[in-house]
Amino acid sequence: MKYSIDKILNILTEIKDPESGKDLVGINAIKNLISEENKISFSLDLPKSNPFIKSIETACKKVLLSKLSDTLEIEIKSITKIEVQKISFGRTDDQTVLPGVKNILAVASGKGGVGKSTVSVNLAISLAKSGAKVGLLDADVYGPSIPKMLGVEDARPSIKKINGKDVIVPIEKHGIKMLSIGFFVKPEDALIWRGAMATSAINQFVKDTDWGELDYFVIDLPPGTGDIHLTIVQAMPVTAAVIVSTPQQVALADALRGVSMFNAKKIEVPVIGFIENMSWFSPEELPENKYYLFGKDGLKHLAQKMNIPLLGQIPLVQSIRESGDFGLPIALDENSVSGKAFIELSKKIAEKIEERNATLDPTKKVEIDPNASCHS
Repeated sequence: MKYSIDKILNILTEIKDPESGKDLVGINAIKNLISEENKISFSLDLPKSNPFIKSIETACKKVLLSKLSDTLEIEIKSITKIEVQKISFGRTDDQTVLPGVKNILAVASGKGGVGKSTVSVNLAISLAKSGAKVGLLDADVYGPSIPKMLGVEDARPSIKKINGKDVIVPIEKHGIKMLSIGFFVKPEDALIWRGAMATSAINQFVKDTDWGELDYFVIDLPPGTGDIHLTIVQAMPVTAAVIVSTPQQVALADALRGVSMFNAKKIEVPVIGFIENMSWFSPEELPENKYYLFGKDGLKHLAQKMNIPLLGQIPLVQSIRESGDFGLPIALDENSVSGKAFIELSKKIAEKIEERNATLDPTKKVEIDPNASCHS
């Protein structure tokens, strides 16, 4: 039997969180509730420090089994909130570059067109919605799209003096600070720069910008592996990287190259996970239907093979494209399927960064001989 969402929520109001003294539904702790034939699944969204999580899960199962059916299958996942005050530093350098920035996260893809910038924008917003201080650098110099996605195409960063030096002030929108070459060129103009000019611009965005205190500095890298990637790892100690790909085989081959670049002997930036974008298509009028246009679970299989976590699978839905086109990223809508997916993704990434900082040495800035190649 399939039970209504309202009926399930009504039953779960009987369970109180001992720490807050309020019922789970009242504090909006029940997320991603799905009711299927003889199966109920949902996530418990509670602070990581809450000592009653396991007993709350047990109480939820007990009340649902007693009120609905003792043969019901119940799956409960815990999605813990980011504890902002406890976010660790992923660096121990002198912080002459990006002082006050705790963690630097590179978002990369081996191939273009996989939705890397969409993921970067929505990830940054989701992290900010958790209460974290977040910066976003659009390092895709030749194809800057973040200003449009965030609805700030006409914005122009200001300049201020700090200790007698002119520095750029990032644009702020939706709770994040951001900077892009797109703020300095017309949208219709092609950027015809040699590599040295592009890397110089990136260095200025990193070293001559007042980013202030940030918990996470998200960098949207260009596709592939090239000058910009080397400039980033030489300019700052990158805490970790995530690789975005579609399930398509040709994209997976390029994703593998992205991992190889970060794992290269002279770079050694930890890849904390994969993000599969466009995992399936769901029509707006048939949200329960899934059509695997680019293949099914391609990145999931690669992740298992490489022993790298698959952090999330983002569906291909029309609202993601529309929200980006209109400057209102889908992560702003926590009630949408895609919005929920990005919120969960941000929590997993925050947890992986904490895990990485607790178990690995801090990443250092890379010293690369310009005449040498970086092969693993």
